[in-house]
Order: sequence, then C-alpha cells, then structure tokens
Amino acid sequence: MTDLVTGADGLPRCAWGASTPDYAVYHDEEWGRPLRGDDALYERLTLEAFQSGLSWLTILRKRPAFRLAFDEFRIEKVAGYGEADVARLLADAGIVRNRAKVEAAIANARAALALPEGLSALLWSYAPPPRAARPRSFGEVPALTPESTAMAKALKKSGFRFVGPTTAYALMQATGMVDDHLAGCHVVRDRPGACDAAGPAPVRRDGIGT
Repeated sequence: MTDLVTGADGLPRCAWGASTPDYAVYHDEEWGRPLRGDDALYERLTLEAFQSGLSWLTILRKRPAFRLAFDEFRIEKVAGYGEADVARLLADAGIVRNRAKVEAAIANARAALALPEGLSALLWSYAPPPRAARPRSFGEVPALTPESTAMAKALKKSGFRFVGPTTAYALMQATGMVDDHLAGCHVVRDRPGACDAAGPAPVRRDGIGT
C-alpha cells in the first residue's frame, strides 16, 4: 500500500497525518469522524473557508484563537455581529485577518440561522453512500465530487459565501460525510466518540449517488 507512514508508535497513518504532531492528533481524533450539530458544522465550514489559499496546519494552530474571536462559533451570536465586530476581528492577530473572509463568516452565520431544517441537516443530506472500500492511495482521492458540487450550489443558493465544490468536499472529508482515510490506516471508521453525537444522516433529497 502506498502513501501510508508508520509512526514511532508503530501505527500506520495517512502520510499527511504523520507529518507533524498537530496533524497526527487531528488525523487520529477528528478528521473523518462523523460530526453533526449546527454550531459544530458552522465552525468547520468557517475554518475551511478561512483556509482557502493557506495550509490547513496554519488554521489548525490558530483554531483556539478563532474560537475565542468568534464566540465559540455559536451561529446565533455570530449572526448578530456588526461593524464593530468586523473591526475587532480584523485587528485580531491571532486569526486570519481577511476582510472578505470575516464578512463571509458573518453572512454565513446569518444564512445558517435562516435555514428551516438547520445547517447540519442540510449538509448531511448531501453525504454519499459509504464506499465499498477505502482509497489505496492519494491518487484515488478526488478533489471534488457530484455531491460536493451539489452541496456548494445549495449553500450558495441559501446565501453562503466562500464555499465552492472543493471546499465543500474538504468539509465532507473532515466531518466524516466521506471516509478518505487510506486502506491500512489505523483509524477505524465510525469508532464511537464525542464527534459521533447524532443519529443516522437524513435521507438524501437530490438523488445523487443513488
């Protein structure tokens, strides 16, 4: 098998997950674990948007500062931000100070608050059926899919910004909507844990992947 690295602890990991201690913890404990809940998914959606043009490691290391700056990503709280909050965020050296992304994060909170079914239900409605097998190499992992393209289109229609098909697929990978850990990786699919906090995903609405 390719693109796997065995760490000092003897555990095989996707190579990116063995590149730094920060990535190892994120890879083992978060990435690919099913995550539900409107505020939790709003956080991931926001951070994926801030990551655009940067490395995920940069965002991961700044995540505590992001959480502090954005009131723990509580949708109702962020949706009420005004110009004073934009100025505060743009002055915060602990986060990525990009006006377009800051304003998108606020607009996206307002869009999420307006969703009748909630953000979690909307996003999970685009999760494809589980694959028969995990990818064997990074070359088998797509950058986007019909489902992520449909998700991005639905989000844009609902007023969300900075969420294209590639960002949507990264969100799907990170939150367990798809399992892109490589074959042979020690992380077990759907292992019980705090991230897997809700019941089954909603029934698909668009027919993609069925």
